[in-house]
Amino acid sequence: MTKKHVVVGLGEIGLPILKIISKKIQAIGYDTNPKLMDNKKYEKFSNLDTSILHICIPFSKKFLSQVTSLNKKFKPEIIVVHSTVSPYTTQKLQASLSIPIIYSATRGIHKRMISDVKKYTKFYALEKNAPKKKWASQTYSRLLKKCRINSKIMSEPITLELAKIVVDTSYYGWLINYAQLSNLIAKEHKVDYDEMWSFSDEIHNLLGNRPKMYPGFIGGHCVIPNLDLMHNQTLNLIKKINDSYLKKIPKAKSINKKYVKSKKTSYNSKV
Repeated sequence: MTKKHVVVGLGEIGLPILKIISKKIQAIGYDTNPKLMDNKKYEKFSNLDTSILHICIPFSKKFLSQVTSLNKKFKPEIIVVHSTVSPYTTQKLQASLSIPIIYSATRGIHKRMISDVKKYTKFYALEKNAPKKKWASQTYSRLLKKCRINSKIMSEPITLELAKIVVDTSYYGWLINYAQLSNLIAKEHKVDYDEMWSFSDEIHNLLGNRPKMYPGFIGGHCVIPNLDLMHNQTLNLIKKINDSYLKKIPKAKSINKKYVKSKKTSYNSKV
């Protein structure tokens, strides 16, 4: 019997995921804002059983209860969480639900999310005590393969939950912070930022460990909001440095236009 997939949260992550998987399988979108939904398609397939429930809603204090309610509403066989979440969220969900929970962090720049989801390997993980773990892993892996997305399973969700925040968005924030600090030093000594950084260009080309970022302000809804998921005092310095930088460089929010237009760096903003 044909089953449907349901993507919940039709924002910058959910809508691209819905577009990708709906080309290969029967999938519908659901959102608290009905204007974002294809209501005719939703009603047409509402009676079909749900295979996988894809969670793409923003993380909040209500996240666990929201997922629990969505589980009751759609009664899926598997839940896949694509949202960025706080550490141990998957563990808490698995402890409260009787179906397998898969955490599968999403990577990419919002304005080109469809192509980025296809470009990057989709990592995923399940708790060791997840029911039907092997079956759930194979089912999700086959879905990704059908959508021509490479996949890789991690040992446990906590590793992936931390990876998304610590070595992706927060690491990215530190790099921009250093650009901000080096720009302040350049201005203090009245030297050109780009000329100063040209000294490291060749090193980076040879070794790949001196990335130059443009010294803009970290805005958007990835790097800074994700810090609140960790509650780590050291990582919170990213926000403090960023806020302090804006006070010292009032035009920091428009600096990126100079670099995007001139293509002086390979940095593309997702913040």
